Amino acid sequence: MAILLVFLCFALVPALFSTAEPLRADLPGRLLRPGTTSAGVTHWLGTDQLGRDVWSRIVYGSRASLTIAFAAVFCAGIIGSTLGVAAGTLRGWVGAVIMRIADMVLSVPFFLLAILTVVVLGPSLVNVVLCLALVRWPRYTRVAYGQTLEAQGREFVRSAVAVGSPPLWVIRKHIIPEVIPAIIVVATLELGLMVLYEASLSFIGLGVQPPAPSWGSMLSDGQQYIGTAWWLATFPGLALFLLVLSVNMLGDFVRDQLDPSERALRS
Repeated sequence: MAILLVFLCFALVPALFSTAEPLRADLPGRLLRPGTTSAGVTHWLGTDQLGRDVWSRIVYGSRASLTIAFAAVFCAGIIGSTLGVAAGTLRGWVGAVIMRIADMVLSVPFFLLAILTVVVLGPSLVNVVLCLALVRWPRYTRVAYGQTLEAQGREFVRSAVAVGSPPLWVIRKHIIPEVIPAIIVVATLELGLMVLYEASLSFIGLGVQPPAPSWGSMLSDGQQYIGTAWWLATFPGLALFLLVLSVNMLGDFVRDQLDPSERALRS
């Protein structure tokens, strides 16, 4: 949580952690080693091939990674949960169609579907969010579908239906509260994947577009200088590693707290 909070602070108020301009190029100061001082500015993590401060670009790049990750998780969670609850409630051919579409989306390799989506929509921050949401919603759908079916078999839900409670009231008061904990667990675990997927798309040029700082594009640029300027790829990769690790550990903790099966095992 502490590591994740640090990156959240980077994304929310990057100017507090870096005084250098992430887009400012300085060709005479290109590829400076970490700790080098140039023009009165100490570049703690060195500079890139255009003389831009690596530390500043990592700090400002966290905003793109976290913004896209949180937005994609939110959109995919809303779409997938809604469709999952609808499929579990309506059942019949409607539920079958929704679940078969979800299976079809899951069967297509992520990168193939993501690349096709971004190529059609065009590379931009908003389109990356839409792309990630469109390819990840089936996981929420399957979880919400299973939780809805399980909740409908419980006595208090069957009693509410038996006394004539409106279907929407039953969904709002009984089904959704049973689905939300499982969806939160999935969303927390998906957050780390979204960070990696955003970096992967930026790495191949389909994510955040230059010159905006992004960890994926920094890794892509750094691979060309891995033998002469190791810091260009090392530090963005380390930031990506720490963020995904912290999110995954947080996801495990949330799962242990909210997953009924995990609580049963502990008890």
